[in-house]
Amino acid sequence: MTDDLDLLQGTLDLLVLKALTWGPSHGYAVARWVAQATDADLEIQEGALYTALHRMEKRGWLDSEWGLSENNRRAKYYELTPAGRRQLRAQTERWTRYARAVFKVLETA
Repeated sequence: MTDDLDLLQGTLDLLVLKALTWGPSHGYAVARWVAQATDADLEIQEGALYTALHRMEKRGWLDSEWGLSENNRRAKYYELTPAGRRQLRAQTERWTRYARAVFKVLETA
């Protein structure tokens, strides 16, 4: 992550779930997608990412299976489950309300 932007608590799961809406992906590709989608304003640290992926898998939000990456290396691919899609919808609604509230405060004269 850049020095001036910290990943707010609870944001990581939302970002990972959103990244996986594009289809099954391995961890490095998830981190790369988040960096690209945010113009590198947000970069996910490897340790935090894999901890989050394993936690979400245990919660039933993700399934995984081993496959080959673009570089012909063995990689674990993660995919959203129906529960993960429900969680993404719920978190998106919650973060949208939160962001709107913060912007209301910031825009107050």
